[in-house]
Amino acid sequence: MQKIGRITHYFDKISVAVLSVEDGQVKLGDQIQVGEDNLEGTFSQTVESMQVDHQPVEMAKSGDEVGLKLTNPTKPNTPVFLVE
Repeated sequence: MQKIGRITHYFDKISVAVLSVEDGQVKLGDQIQVGEDNLEGTFSQTVESMQVDHQPVEMAKSGDEVGLKLTNPTKPNTPVFLVE
């Protein structure tokens, strides 16, 4: 697994998190893990929806901040990994 970034904000009413991409890239269809192995609240999911400034995007790269629809709640500063 490769760490690609961290969550900076989480909006619980709409289940959307802001991911700050710090290394590499993430694209629609990728499998990600939110949180570190063996920690409570860690989960994996497929990236099905991403937005930048309320516009849908297919990919985000290092330096981007992207909104992600999540299947489970999370907290700011949670690391995000690309599952290979």
